[in-house]
Amino acid sequence: MLYPLQFHPIIKEKIWGGKKLQTILHKENASEQSGESWEISGLVDNASIVSNGSLRGKNLLELIEDFGSDLLGNKVLERHEKEFPLLIKFIDAADDLSVQVHPDDSIAAQYHGGFGKNEMWYIIEADPGAEIIVGVNEEMTPEEYKEQVAKKKIADSLRHIPVKPGDCIYIPTGTIHAIMKGVLLAEVQQSSDITYRIYDWNRKGLDGKYRTLHTEEAARVVNLSAQQPSLVPYKALYNQKVLLVDSPYFQTKLCLINQKFSSFYKKNESFKIIINLEGEIHIQTPEKNSSLLLAPGQTALIPACLQEVIFFQENNHCRFLEVSL
Repeated sequence: MLYPLQFHPIIKEKIWGGKKLQTILHKENASEQSGESWEISGLVDNASIVSNGSLRGKNLLELIEDFGSDLLGNKVLERHEKEFPLLIKFIDAADDLSVQVHPDDSIAAQYHGGFGKNEMWYIIEADPGAEIIVGVNEEMTPEEYKEQVAKKKIADSLRHIPVKPGDCIYIPTGTIHAIMKGVLLAEVQQSSDITYRIYDWNRKGLDGKYRTLHTEEAARVVNLSAQQPSLVPYKALYNQKVLLVDSPYFQTKLCLINQKFSSFYKKNESFKIIINLEGEIHIQTPEKNSSLLLAPGQTALIPACLQEVIFFQENNHCRFLEVSL
C-alpha cells in the first residue's frame, strides 16, 4: 500500500559547503562543510531510501519496480519508463560554486547515456549582498568565449543577479551559472549529475588538487546569446497555488497556506513532490487514512495513485513547493 513517502537525506560534502544544512534545515548527518542534501534521488549509485511507514528501508528504484504507475503515474512512465526523472536537493553555498554549464538531453544521451539537466532554484536564505551568476553580460562569439576561458578571464563577462529569500529562477541547459557564497536554496532538476566545469576561481578541491575543468565539453553546449534567464516574477497568495515554473521537464508551484487546504489530483497521472520551506505542515490522505508531519527542510513524495491530499499548518502558516511532471 502506497502513502506519502519520506526519504533519508543523502549528504554531500563540498569544498564550498557550510553549516546551514545543519543549523537551518536541521539535517542530522550534515557537517560544517556539507554542500548538498539530496532529498529524492533515483540515480543508481545514490537511490533514496524510505524513512517512514511500512516501506521503510526500501529504495526508490525498488519502489518503482514494485509499484510502477501507482507510484510514478502513467504520464511519467510513458515518457521515462521506469527511470525517476527528477533530483531534488537543498544546496548551501558558504563559498562560491564553480562556474558551470549542463548539457541538454541529446548531448547527455550521446556522451553520457543519461538525462540533461534543466533546473530551477528557489532561494531560502541569502546573506546581505548575496548573488547568483546566470548567463553572460552580453553576447559573445564561440571564439571570444574560448579566448576568455583560456586566459581565465571568463568571470569578467558573467552576469551577476542579486538575490533574496523567495526569489526563483529557471535555468535551462546551456546556461552558464553559479551559486555564490551566502545562498541557501532548494533545487529542482532533471535526474542528472552531469556538470561541465568552466571556471573554479583558481582554488583547490578537498583533496588538495585543482578540480578538473571541462573546457571542450562546455564549449559544445554553452549558450552565449544575449537572451538569458531572469528571476521569475510572481506574487505569493495565501491558500492558492502559484505557478513558478512550467517547463517540458517539470512544473513547480508555490503554496502558502494558513488554513486547511485540499488538493485533488488526476489519479495515476504524475507523482507530486512536496518541499517544505517554512512552518510545519501536516499531509493527510483520506483514501489511505495516513498522515505525515513535515518540518521545514523536509521533503515528501506523494504517489500518483493518491487523488486527494489535505494540507494544514501546525502553527500560523507554512510555505512549500509542489513539483510534478
